[in-house]
Amino acid sequence: MVFQVQPVRRIRPYELVFIAHPDLDEKTLIQLVERVKGEITRLDGKIRNIAMWGKRPLAYPIRKRREGYYVFMEMDMPADAMPSLERFLRLQEPIMRFLFVRQDE
Repeated sequence: MVFQVQPVRRIRPYELVFIAHPDLDEKTLIQLVERVKGEITRLDGKIRNIAMWGKRPLAYPIRKRREGYYVFMEMDMPADAMPSLERFLRLQEPIMRFLFVRQDE
């Protein structure tokens, strides 16, 4: 009898901050956040907290813009799913910048 050993997916806590284009209206911004949430759950992640920080000035211009909408998320994600989420975020046109930080456990 041969047993198949499945690899253990290590779930880690992460923080995600992204800056969305400042010309988005509220409805479009909420739809963008919902798309990001949907991708996180599709990749077996769980969102613990979402904070919309609102429109804030940028430290330096990004895409000729001086401000953007900041969105902060705390989530638990499998470590092997992070490259897929990064690829997804890069393809979202309204997202100007994003940053992942792995939290200490």
